[in-house]
Amino acid sequence: MIIEPGRIPAYLNTENIGLLRAEDRVFEAMLDGWRAQMLARGLSTAYIKSSCSVVERFQDHANEYPWTWSAHHVDEFFADRRSSERGLALSTLGSNAGAIKAFCAYLTDGRYGWAALCERVFADIPVQVVFEWNSPRHTTDDAVPPRRRAFTRAELQTFFDVADDLVDTEFSKRSKRWLPALRDSTAFKVAYAYGLRRRELTMLEYVDFGPNPHVEQFGRFGALQVRWAKGTKGSGPRRRTVLTVPEFDWVVGQLEYWLSPDGRKRFATADRSASMWPSERSGSTVYRNFDRAFQRIRKTAGLPEELSLHTLRHSYVTHLIEAGYDPLFIQLIWGRNRGVFDVQHEARNRTVPRDGGAYLKLSITRDRGRVH
Repeated sequence: MIIEPGRIPAYLNTENIGLLRAEDRVFEAMLDGWRAQMLARGLSTAYIKSSCSVVERFQDHANEYPWTWSAHHVDEFFADRRSSERGLALSTLGSNAGAIKAFCAYLTDGRYGWAALCERVFADIPVQVVFEWNSPRHTTDDAVPPRRRAFTRAELQTFFDVADDLVDTEFSKRSKRWLPALRDSTAFKVAYAYGLRRRELTMLEYVDFGPNPHVEQFGRFGALQVRWAKGTKGSGPRRRTVLTVPEFDWVVGQLEYWLSPDGRKRFATADRSASMWPSERSGSTVYRNFDRAFQRIRKTAGLPEELSLHTLRHSYVTHLIEAGYDPLFIQLIWGRNRGVFDVQHEARNRTVPRDGGAYLKLSITRDRGRVH
């Protein structure tokens, strides 16, 4: 017998067995079945948990069960969420609508039998309640809020200066916080130099770096293999390779120092894993630590609130365009479907690689050798 993930449990299909609080039991079974279906599709547990939470919140707001839902329940749910004190971003609204729509699609699929069960037990059937006319429309590929922007060069210079000063301040006070501060400062520079997302940065390991035979002066840091890149739903993490570009060649010195005995190896937990960013208590830090460190540095530097850790990734592309790289070429390497971010290594009308250090050289190439 073939068992379909998400199919109705056998005890609900037994007609001669009565159900105590039938509405609650059937709704719980629907959610369990939907979880099983999403697991079978290969979706992440975090996404599944979030989607089920949205459906449960919607059911609680409507005070109705799926077989009695209608479009006006969706309208009222989204209207209340958008009119709350904190408001609701359109991207979040679209995500919520997608979760409810997917749940209704699962219930109305005849292969799972929920419609027939509801008709027999409750004399009603579930229907789709989310449509194009009552949910946000995804009209652009890049749904970035208007306030989000890249760092200016002056802002980025200030940010990295403050990050470096924090290391010096903590070290001068003989505080043990100087080493995590050095880790965070180096991590933010790596995120900018390679255009990394927050998760990609957190999951980075020192074995992910390798040479680029076309630019031997970069040594073992000519290329970075990102193994935890953002993937499509159900695909899991994707891989891509980012080459070290001459505009950001200062990152080579930063990496050499961090991976020397004076940097990463000073953590007592460094030998527990290959993570680039160990913490005081474990072999690797978590992205929330980077978020907190970024916000602390940003506030100290007096920079605007719209600048976030992800903004470093936007700045990477913006500054490559300012350096003269072809926008169409950058658009191609920026897409999710590209396997290799192969950025050119020669300046126009020149036969040798650029000298590098075009951005922020005074700050981010600061010699860390004085910290012992």
